[in-house]
Amino acid sequence: MSTQERLIEATRELLWDRGYVGTSPKAIQQHAGAGQGSMYHHFTGKPDLALAAIRRTAEELWAGAEEVLSAPGSPYERIEAYLRRERDVLRGCPVGRLTMDPDVIASDELRAPVDETLDRLRECLAGIVEEGKERGQFAPSLDGEEIAATILATVQGGYVLARASGSPAAFDSGVRGLLALLTPGSSGR
Repeated sequence: MSTQERLIEATRELLWDRGYVGTSPKAIQQHAGAGQGSMYHHFTGKPDLALAAIRRTAEELWAGAEEVLSAPGSPYERIEAYLRRERDVLRGCPVGRLTMDPDVIASDELRAPVDETLDRLRECLAGIVEEGKERGQFAPSLDGEEIAATILATVQGGYVLARASGSPAAFDSGVRGLLALLTPGSSGR
């Protein structure tokens, strides 16, 4: 792995664990095994490196979600696969956690990849819900945008509840509850 790649990967890990403020250039360099000169050779500073890391994290999250959501299966099965896919629940979402970072949110540039990724995910999920309505798998009264927002809120809120309790059970419970409401033929339709 090149020095530039090591710096990006180290920054991704540190942002996930410590947030923007807690991710110092020195910590990045130590984690990457790179010197200060190498860091500033590839990046103009911490904000530039953080942006590269946030973009990479957002792209990776989207690619994983898109793979599951575009797989064969009914709309319900694809949403279920997305909700049940393997996650490091107790660590939280690397993109969702950035929304809680005041320095990321205060920066239009750092926030943009986070916002764009969540928007893409919401749009994709809304389209799947609408497809399910057209196929008669979901109630015609469901609003695709609202259900997409509910799915994302369940995932992100599930991370918070799991982290707070120290157990993935809260995440799993939220997923089961949402799926019960979305199950074709359920009273939640």
